[in-house]
Amino acid sequence: MTLKTDTRSPTAARSLSPAGRRIIAIALGAAVVAIAAQVSVPLPFSPVPMTLSPLAVLLVGGLLGAREGAAAVVAYVLAGAAGLPVYAGGAAGAAALIGATGGYLLAFPVAAGVVGWVAKDRGWAGAFLGALAGIVIIHAGGLAQLTLLTGDLSTSLRLGTLPFLPGDVVKLAVATIGIATLGPSIRSRV
Repeated sequence: MTLKTDTRSPTAARSLSPAGRRIIAIALGAAVVAIAAQVSVPLPFSPVPMTLSPLAVLLVGGLLGAREGAAAVVAYVLAGAAGLPVYAGGAAGAAALIGATGGYLLAFPVAAGVVGWVAKDRGWAGAFLGALAGIVIIHAGGLAQLTLLTGDLSTSLRLGTLPFLPGDVVKLAVATIGIATLGPSIRSRV
């Protein structure tokens, strides 16, 4: 009688329970957004800096899926609100949520969830449409809050939307490629 044994050694990811893998994925997703927010370029004409955090939000949502992607970004927002310096340029505190960038921050979890939901198992078209919907949601949240603060929609567009559109086209392209090529394999492991 011969016993067959599996000579492959289990990877750390395979040895974790599904819940453990989800928790790690959510924590890593939150960390990715926090790191991306540190790439921040202040604009002299706007209270909103240019950052890589919207790209990270799109990727986290598209790669982890709707539920885990949104949870990761909620964890990021809560970490910043609790005082960890994870917002753009190291900003922190709950006051950031009612300031000029608060609308973007509050829209991030919704955007991540929508990207994950739209992109799931829909190939390149789903990746593009999900990322596009995510960018629109992020700008809608930011624009809404800026309009509340400035009292003027055209000023809010000039300060918080129009200067960011060229960069958003690049972020949209990068997110689409990342989600379409890496999303299925990453989501299957989460």
